[in-house]
Amino acid sequence: MNVLKLPLASEAVDRSGELRLKPDELAKLWKSARILHFASGKFRVKPNYELDFQSADQIAQLRSDAKFAHGEELFLGIDKGISYFAWCSDAADFESFETLENYQTLRTLGDFLSQLEMGLAIHSQAIANWHHTHQFCARCGAPTLSANGGSLRKCSADGSEHYPRTDGAVIVLVKDANDRVLLGRQKIWPEKRFSCFAGFVEPGESFEQTVLREVFEESAIRADKITYLGSQPWPFPASIMISFSALATNPAAAKADGEEIEEIIWLTREEMCAAIANQSLTLPPGMSVARKMIEFWYEKNGADIRDLLGK
Repeated sequence: MNVLKLPLASEAVDRSGELRLKPDELAKLWKSARILHFASGKFRVKPNYELDFQSADQIAQLRSDAKFAHGEELFLGIDKGISYFAWCSDAADFESFETLENYQTLRTLGDFLSQLEMGLAIHSQAIANWHHTHQFCARCGAPTLSANGGSLRKCSADGSEHYPRTDGAVIVLVKDANDRVLLGRQKIWPEKRFSCFAGFVEPGESFEQTVLREVFEESAIRADKITYLGSQPWPFPASIMISFSALATNPAAAKADGEEIEEIIWLTREEMCAAIANQSLTLPPGMSVARKMIEFWYEKNGADIRDLLGK
């Protein structure tokens, strides 16, 4: 069970996996379904940034435009008797597509979507990203075809089945014995943006081993007392973030690695408030795991999060 309340950990729709093996039934459901349109990393939206669900007829009309003609039909699931699908276009003309105002990225939409919409959008984007990068068989190189409602791909030559994979990544809130928090800034981030330490799980590692390795590699900190906080999908392009807190055993040794992490800083709650107020520190985006981890730490001793955010 998640300790944190994470914005992308939303699964409001029954994925109804048993229907994936019934193409005739899926074809019937498609005719009356609510359908998301996803292309070039963006969703079709209404002016108020709600998802703009399309009908099967509207998708057919959309596909008459050459740049949206090809793509994948993905079955997302059923909620309260309503079927949900996504049409994920392989948009050929990305330059002209970028000018369409009624399409937005999930990062932009994060604060506007309901739990239902968020779950559908995450599912759509994650599986669409996988389809886009797995169009050829890893065994023989032949083209693969979408099957079972978009939940897998089959090789057109040898019939082998290929399933989506999610990259596991840990993210760690490092604290010391005085309950200060250690944050770092990557070189590629906007100036003054600081966040928690994170990295991908390597083959043969447990989550806890990854925590120890990543924290030491990026900050020279030896971690202990690792505690699970929660997880959420992060389809940018295909990860799941597993969050932990950890205690630094050698806080005075903290040092940025100079490669990935350019700067690190220990902060008390008062120092964080002051840094945000004087604009010397910017927190991660609101939909990120790191942001919720920092807010969780800040509120833990009874502090009001509104003081931190200046509200």
